[in-house]
Amino acid sequence: QVQLVESGGGLVQPGGSLRLSCAASGSISGFRAKGWYRQAPGQERELVASIESDGSTDYGDSVKGRFTISGDNVKNKLYLQMNSLKPEDTAVYYCKANIRPTGMVWGMDYWGKGTLVTVSS
Repeated sequence: QVQLVESGGGLVQPGGSLRLSCAASGSISGFRAKGWYRQAPGQERELVASIESDGSTDYGDSVKGRFTISGDNVKNKLYLQMNSLKPEDTAVYYCKANIRPTGMVWGMDYWGKGTLVTVSS
C-alpha cells in the first residue's frame, strides 16, 4: 500500500546537473527522510547522502561538495541535487525513508525502486 517512487534521472553530460526526487504514496501517518544510495554496474550499493531528524547531513567522499540532500517530511518527499556530475556518478539511485502507515504505531524503512542516472559524452 505504501511505496516510494524516485524520479528525475536521465542522461546528462559531464559537468551537468540533475535533481532527483522521491515521493511517498499511500496511507501515511509519518514520514522521515533517511537518505540516497546508488549502485553502479558491477558495484555494490553505496551510501550517497544521509539526513537525520535534526537536519544534519552526511555525504560519501566521492560526492562531497557536489551533491546536496534535502527533505520535506510534511510533504513526504526527499531530494538530491547533483552538480558537477562525472561519468563515475553513473548508477541507479535509490531513496530511503522511514514511513509509518496510517493506523500503525511504528514506522519501518522503505526503499524506492530506483532511477537511472547516466553521465556520458
